[in-house]
Parts: sequence; C-alpha cells; structure tokens
Amino acid sequence: MKRPHHKLHVPPHIAALIRGLHPELKRKLRAALEQILADPNSGKALRDELTGLRSFRLGRFRVIYRIGGRRIDLVAFGPREHIYEETYRFISRTSAKEPRGRYKGRGLLKALAAEKRKVKRS
Repeated sequence: MKRPHHKLHVPPHIAALIRGLHPELKRKLRAALEQILADPNSGKALRDELTGLRSFRLGRFRVIYRIGGRRIDLVAFGPREHIYEETYRFISRTSAKEPRGRYKGRGLLKALAAEKRKVKRS
C-alpha cells in the first residue's frame, strides 16, 4: 500500500468518541479516513460559518476536517442531523479562546449513542 502524503491529527475528544463506536461503523470510518488521506479534496467544501472545513459523507454520518498543508485535522464526526451545528458551536468556542478541554460534545455523544443502539437492534 502506498504511504499517504498527509498526516492525520485526531484530537483526544474525537479519539475517545471513535473508541466507543460500533465495530462496523469504526471500519467504515477507517476506510473513509484512508480515502481522505489519499485525496484530501474528496470531501465537500463547506460554506458560510464553516468556510475552510470539508465534509466527507459516510452514510448518515459526516466526517468534518480541515486541510492544513500536509496535515489533516479531524474536527468532528457524527450524524448529519447534528454535526454541522455541533461543529459551529465547537469552532465558535475555540475561536473565542475558550479552553478546549471544556468542550464535552454531549449532544454529539448522545446522538452517536442513539445511532449505536439502532445499529445493534438491526
């Protein structure tokens, strides 16, 4: 396998979220991240308040990331219904110089837990 030209940076709060995902969703996310690393422009460019970010579609979920030179920063991951609002809140808080550790992402975690329960039932 060819080595990717970009390096992926995953913040601790997203890494913790990924660890709790259903194994099937984890496999899909890993494949999506490999595709993003191979072609960073594969995601859709976001507009308005989220300019500078990109969104990669993964079924009902979205991977939100930022390209910075040879580095790709994973910004958020979650269901489409909530992810854009959660990302905007997170970006607003971090740009206001609020400490990153205070962001708990409770709404996102609840939505992911609900999705996880749905997948287990089916």
